[in-house]
Formats: sequence, C-alpha cells, structure tokens
Amino acid sequence: MRHLVLMSLAIALSGAAAGPSAAAARTSKTIIDAKRPAADVARDASRKPAEILAFARVKRGDTVLDFIMGGGYWTRLLATAVGPKGRVLAYQPAEFIAFRAAYGTEQDAAVKGVANAVPLRIKLAEFAIDTSPDVILTVQNWHDLYLKMAPADSGARMAQALFHALKPGGTLVVVDHAAAADAPREVADTLHRIDPARARKDIEAAGFVFDGELPIYRNPADPRTTLVFDPSIRGKTDQFVYRFRKPR
Repeated sequence: MRHLVLMSLAIALSGAAAGPSAAAARTSKTIIDAKRPAADVARDASRKPAEILAFARVKRGDTVLDFIMGGGYWTRLLATAVGPKGRVLAYQPAEFIAFRAAYGTEQDAAVKGVANAVPLRIKLAEFAIDTSPDVILTVQNWHDLYLKMAPADSGARMAQALFHALKPGGTLVVVDHAAAADAPREVADTLHRIDPARARKDIEAAGFVFDGELPIYRNPADPRTTLVFDPSIRGKTDQFVYRFRKPR
C-alpha cells in the first residue's frame, strides 16, 4: 500500500499545479525519503506536500521557519527539501508544550538526527528569532492565535512579529481550516477554524502583500460550521492556502 501511494505521488509530481511543476519536481526526493515515519507518508495523498512546498517557493539552501510545527510532519519534509546547506527552525510554542507535554516529545522526535533542523521553544508572547528565514510556513495553526487563552490582539501581534522576522522578499504561507464568512473569533475555540478574511486582514495589516491562493484543499461541500474533528468532516474540511510576500 505504501509503495502504491509513493508511486502515485511521484506520478502526480509531473503534473503538479500549473506554474510550479519544476519546483514540485524538486520535492520528489522529500516525498520518497525512506526515513520518514510511515504515518507521515500515509498522509501525503491528502496533504499534497509537493504542491504546498512548491507554492511556498521552498528551495535548496533556504532557511525555513515551521511556525507552530505540531507533530513534525512539515518539519521533516522541509529538512530534506532545503538540503544540508539549508536550515529548518522548528517552532513549538512553550505554552503548547505546557498544555500537552507530547508536543515537546513530538518536537524532539522530529529533529532527532536531523542536522539542519533546530528546535525552538519560546512563548508566543515572547517570540523573536535572530535568523531571518526565507520562508515561513504555518499549517492548520493560525486559528490558535485567536483562542480564548490568547490575548485579544495575538493574531495581529504575531503577524507583525513574523513580518519583522522574515527576510525582505521572503514568503509566508498560511494554511488553515476555513470558518464561515464573518464568523466570530470564538470559532477558534469551538470549531478550530478561522474566517479566512480575518486572517488575511491581520496579516496584511502587518505589512505583508497578498501573493496568491492555492485551492488544493478547498471543499465547497464543507458547511464550515462543524468542528474539524467531527467524523463527518475530519480530513475533508474546506481549507485556505494563502501566500504573502514581505516587500523588499
């Protein structure tokens, strides 16, 4: 089964979304990396990592910030995509690890034996790095900045912090579960979603320029009013993939 998944992914690379096919082809080694956990490989068919990394313009030698890295799926992919001369900053908020210790364990596992991956554990409110990444990628976590536990302006403040951190001309890609238009902030807690317009507004207000959308996770059948973990929609949520650019 795993062999068939990898074969289909390799074939898909040759016909990746219009425009980034050459960039997607450069990620083929990442996708078939035998060192990745089988559980990660099994998720490739739905997560379409070649297309995401191509859209993010990740290339060999880049420094990439995996912002709120979760279980490390993207950290592992990025570490191979940027190559030995590149660098991955695998950021897990200290608050998340305090809430769920497994986040720390998962971070340790994702960077273990990976020479070009650097784990970062900083409180969101204190986030600052001394390296200017070429790319920042954050997947299914932007809504976490709007949880009740976070200060009311956390989304806007973090967008500013990332703008400050990113290299001029660099790229920020945000992927998240879409809530209904004009949905209140509270859906971050109740549904683990965010109104795409709210996210885009806060990010653009920090100085970022909107640079396109990749529709590969869009699902018009999702009512966008259901908890993302509900069996009826889990793994099939309507998700937005936005790319932003920091002006030079």
